[in-house]
Amino acid sequence: MLVEQIDYYINEDGNFVFKEKYHLQRGYCCKNQCKHCPWNFKKGKSKKENNQLK
Repeated sequence: MLVEQIDYYINEDGNFVFKEKYHLQRGYCCKNQCKHCPWNFKKGKSKKENNQLK
């Protein structure tokens, strides 16, 4: 069960933004450049750097 303000919050545009705790519980990086990604998957990194996050 997701808990608002612990697992996610709703931003000013009405979108759900998942927090680091949620991502860590899920256990893997989805590579969608999430704002609170604990694996720091970001655009601009080389594919080699991002592939090491698997």
